[in-house]
Amino acid sequence: MPVTAKLSRRFYDTFGDELTNELVEWFNAVDLTYRADLRDFNELNFARFDAKLEQRLAEFDAKLENRLAESDGKLERRLAEFEVKLETRLAEFEVKLETRLAEFEVKMEKRFLNLESRFDRRFLELDQKIEHRTLSLRADMVQSIAGLRAEMIKWMFVFWIGTVATFFLARLL
Repeated sequence: MPVTAKLSRRFYDTFGDELTNELVEWFNAVDLTYRADLRDFNELNFARFDAKLEQRLAEFDAKLENRLAESDGKLERRLAEFEVKLETRLAEFEVKLETRLAEFEVKMEKRFLNLESRFDRRFLELDQKIEHRTLSLRADMVQSIAGLRAEMIKWMFVFWIGTVATFFLARLL
């Protein structure tokens, strides 16, 4: 897209509209020519670059394939050696683990028996404490209820006397 050049009013006044417009059109034509040349030049350079890149990628791919083939052979050999070592170590580890687990199981069984006897003893102590407290609370409640009962009978008697006295006084008057 051409860029229209804008020139000052003084330029138009000095050289006239026709000459100035012709100069602007010439600048736009030169601009279009340079743009087309630059586009062609860039496309040519990109085509060369693309060709070289393809060639280098093909060479790199071939080298990479050779190295990968060599590495695969080495890797297979090392993996086989590692697998033999791993199998040996795993067998040794399994024997040690079985021994340690058996020892651990014996220790845990002893500890659980000890813990179970301690729990039984503690539960028995708790049962005794709860029973003692229950009996104590029951005795306290019986005593409190007896005191409340006596207090209530006293007040009932006072109100009854007051009611009877009021009733007799009301009859006498």
